[in-house]
Amino acid sequence: MTDAELIADARVRQLTDLTVRLTERLTEESHAFEARRPQDAAATLADTQELANLYRRESAQLKANPGCIASAPQDARKRLVECTEAFEAVLSRHARAVEAARIISEGLVKTIAAEVASQRGNPSAYGSSGHATNGDGRAVAFNQTA
Repeated sequence: MTDAELIADARVRQLTDLTVRLTERLTEESHAFEARRPQDAAATLADTQELANLYRRESAQLKANPGCIASAPQDARKRLVECTEAFEAVLSRHARAVEAARIISEGLVKTIAAEVASQRGNPSAYGSSGHATNGDGRAVAFNQTA
């Protein structure tokens, strides 16, 4: 093998390994979300983000210069394609699990906010003295974009 072929092969294997690691991590997180244990996914979030950022950078470099792996062996490039397809499937599943968790969380927050609001009652605007009455000092904030 020439130096260029060795470098291309090493690059393909490195990207394949990265893709496999990220796919495994997202699979674990998807299982955590599906088991309604998002705290398990949160424990590894920083590592997942680091892997995802590395994958994004490597993919962007490969997209900008696809010729850098052209001289890699065909079987190594085929393995990279297969790993990438598996990654995309897991990524889609992960996105659905995260979206479901978000919807559930927002529903809980809305329900709690509605319950708090119903417990407060309606404050009257003015008391018998003609002065404004103090309302309930507790506040609940709800951010629709969470």
